[in-house]
Amino acid sequence: MATADEQEDDRFDDDFSGPSKSQLKREATALQKLGEQLTTLTPVQLEKIPLPVELREAIHAAQQMRRHGARRRQLQFIGKLMRRIDTEPIQLAVDGLKTGQNTAQHRQIEQFCAALLTEDAASLNEFLTHYPDTDRQHLRHLIRNAVREQLHQKPPRSRRALFRYLREVVTAG
Repeated sequence: MATADEQEDDRFDDDFSGPSKSQLKREATALQKLGEQLTTLTPVQLEKIPLPVELREAIHAAQQMRRHGARRRQLQFIGKLMRRIDTEPIQLAVDGLKTGQNTAQHRQIEQFCAALLTEDAASLNEFLTHYPDTDRQHLRHLIRNAVREQLHQKPPRSRRALFRYLREVVTAG
């Protein structure tokens, strides 16, 4: 025969069924981070990922937002939408894109670098439109030094510095 304390312990064991509050928070945060990764993808990459229409629209809206508070709220909304669906296929697709993303990103930065070295104002404006948080003065200084370096046929030290800065801006942006 069980004592009163043992019966009470059994009752508490029966009441608890499921993950802890901390575990639920960790899972929600992980989904929100996955959603944030989705907002960094290009439209072509997003087409390759199986997403519900509502989630796709929320991601597109987040990509358009520049204000920190609005973007943060939108990312929370994306996380909420993701809690309703099976995210394993999405995670697998994102992981698959990441392996090829570094190469594509490297090519994109090379193209930006080459275009900027032509000293074309349109290419500079295009880059600044894509990445508005760029330090314009520093970027112009790097371009000027790299162009001067090419004219005098010196080793591409300044061009490498320009490439590194562009990579930093693109990965942060």
